[in-house]
Amino acid sequence: MKDNAMNLANLPEALNLALQDLPLGEVRYFERVGSTMDEAAAWLEEGAPDLALVIAEEQTAGRGRLGRRWHSAPKASLTFSVILRQLASTQPTLLTGLGALAVCEGLEGLYSLQPQIKWPNDVLIEGKKVCGILAEAHWQGDRLLGVVMGIGINLAPSAIPPMNAALFPATCLQDHLPSSAGVQLEGSRFQFLAAILERLLAWRPHLQERAFIQSWEARLAYLNQGVQIFKAFEDEGSMFCEGTLKGLNSEGNLILRLSSGETQAISFGELRLRPIPLEGGR
Repeated sequence: MKDNAMNLANLPEALNLALQDLPLGEVRYFERVGSTMDEAAAWLEEGAPDLALVIAEEQTAGRGRLGRRWHSAPKASLTFSVILRQLASTQPTLLTGLGALAVCEGLEGLYSLQPQIKWPNDVLIEGKKVCGILAEAHWQGDRLLGVVMGIGINLAPSAIPPMNAALFPATCLQDHLPSSAGVQLEGSRFQFLAAILERLLAWRPHLQERAFIQSWEARLAYLNQGVQIFKAFEDEGSMFCEGTLKGLNSEGNLILRLSSGETQAISFGELRLRPIPLEGGR
């Protein structure tokens, strides 16, 4: 363990209280770290237990899909990674959906918000991104060591990336709460973390069940609306498919109805989803 990490006995009191009733493995807390994903991956290779948690107040090299990196200001974000070893499914789509659904239910339960999931790995509030999820499988030869699930949630305005650095309009939780609740958000962020983890643990055994897909599907952004799928994140000329978003299949793949009337399953991968712009709009 690194010098700036803490063991369970030395966690901040508020964090310890929030997590005390959850059956986690171990917890490593950092005031400042490069990436909780990288720390968790290294810990996994060292033999971290199932449901081990890495949480940081500040990240200097946070990671997203396709290796995109960002800096999260101190206490402006909720940034953490969970190590999953005992897995009923290793499909990245289902595991990413698990994280997204847990975040949504945490937002619904604590803050009475109505978040949506932009397939495959973003959580939106009022159409803007507030959270990203990344699930990475780690192997030792042909043996699966486990999966690291990283979650980053914008809590305060300073967590919102500049417009020229964002691939999708972003927001923060504070901007969607009453002013009094926003002021208290920093102090209650560990309760939010615990709520997310509780829902993640509750859904984890049910990834192969229809109820899980239905709960995820019910929160899908752009359901029954036209969407475009791009092969490259930053290349508007890379669109390869568009249609009406109809839902998810049992593997968590997106189902589109094409203009021909046929349906097509879109598998998880290096893809980008955008709503079809309204006529006369942007």
